[in-house]
Amino acid sequence: MKADYKNWVPKGMVYSLLALTAVMLAVFLLCVIFGLPGNRLFRCILAAVSGAGFLVSVAFSGWSVSAYRAFSYDGKRKLSRQIIEGTAEYVRLPAGGIGLDVGCGSGALTIACAKRNPDARMIGIDRWGKEYASFSLDLCRRNALAEGVENTDFRQGNAVSLDFPDESFDAVTSNYVYHNIAGKDKQKLLLETLRVLKKGGTFAIHDLMSPARYGDMESFVRQLKDMGYEKVEFISTADGMFMDSREAGRLMLRGSALLAGIK
Repeated sequence: MKADYKNWVPKGMVYSLLALTAVMLAVFLLCVIFGLPGNRLFRCILAAVSGAGFLVSVAFSGWSVSAYRAFSYDGKRKLSRQIIEGTAEYVRLPAGGIGLDVGCGSGALTIACAKRNPDARMIGIDRWGKEYASFSLDLCRRNALAEGVENTDFRQGNAVSLDFPDESFDAVTSNYVYHNIAGKDKQKLLLETLRVLKKGGTFAIHDLMSPARYGDMESFVRQLKDMGYEKVEFISTADGMFMDSREAGRLMLRGSALLAGIK
C-alpha cells in the first residue's frame, strides 16, 4: 500500500482547461476557416471572442500542466515533497508532546512531522471543503496507515477559529492554507494559530505571504518579538530554498515564505 498525497493542482482542473482550449479553437476555426451561416457581424464577434478565449485558455492550460508536473509526488521535480519535508524540519516536539497541523489536506505535513518526532503526536485538522474534493479525512488516515505512522490523529477543524484552548500544543504548522481563506486578515489568522502554541513551542507556517495578501510581514515579525517570542524568522522560500524566483514566477508562487521560530 502506497500513500497518495494527491496533487495540489486538481487533475480535474487540468482536464477542464484543456477541454476549454479545444472548444475555443474549434469555434474559432468554424468561424474563420469553415464559415458559420448567419449574420457576418455575429461571426466576426464570435471569432474574436473565441480567438481571445483560446489564447487565454492556452496560457492557463500550460500553467496547469507545468504546475501539476512540478507538484506531483511521483514526478521528477517533487516540489510538494520538498516543501513538506523542508517545513517539517522546523517542527520540533518534546517526548510526549503534541503538535497541530492546520489545514492538513491529505495529511502530508502532519505525517512528515510525526515521522520526525516519533516520541510525540501530531494532530491534523481540515474542513475538507468541496473545492478540494480529492482531500478527505479518510484519505489522511489511509496515508498514515500506508506510511506506517501511528502517532497521528485527524479531525474536522477550521483555521479561522480553532477549537482548542490557548497554549494547547507544543508545535503548530501549516502549508499553503491561509491564502485560500478569502476575506480574512491573514495576520489575524496567524495569531489565531499561534494562540494555541505553548510557551517555548516551535512553529513553522508556510504560505504565499506577499504584501498584497499579508501586509507588512517585517512589522508582524517585530510585533511577535515585542510579544515575547523567543525566536522569529521570516524566510523567503522562493529564492533558492524550495524554488528559485524564475520557477516561483512560472508557477504563480511569488511570495512563498516560511514564518518559523520559538514562542
